[in-house]
Amino acid sequence: MERPDYKKVTQNKLRSLLRSLDARGGDKADRELIRKAFRMADDAHQGVKRKTGEPYILHPLEVALIVARDIGLGPQSIAAALLHDVIEDSDITSKQLADLFGDDIAQMVIGLTKIQGVFDNQATSMQSENFKKLLMFCQN
Repeated sequence: MERPDYKKVTQNKLRSLLRSLDARGGDKADRELIRKAFRMADDAHQGVKRKTGEPYILHPLEVALIVARDIGLGPQSIAAALLHDVIEDSDITSKQLADLFGDDIAQMVIGLTKIQGVFDNQATSMQSENFKKLLMFCQN
């Protein structure tokens, strides 16, 4: 079986995410925010693989796609979804996130990091619903 070209897969998912943002009225600043969050997440997870052998960055991209497409949240929530494992899995601190992305996004990431373990054994739909509630609460 031929292995996928994960660089292409990653870039295709990022393009899909940006198209989803555009379809909901995203502007140039929103696109740059998403690209910036993606770059940080990609750098933070560089060389890390999932049990399946896929690069870890595919997970935050999939979460961000769910946040954008299925839940319908905005660019700050999408950025937080891309960054949701960065504090836990790298040397990046919450202060660095706040400095680079602002307090709102940093607080969303911190909240997602704190509740992530709580829902590991719950049904996916329950986890999605709780992520949605947290992200919507943080955006208001």
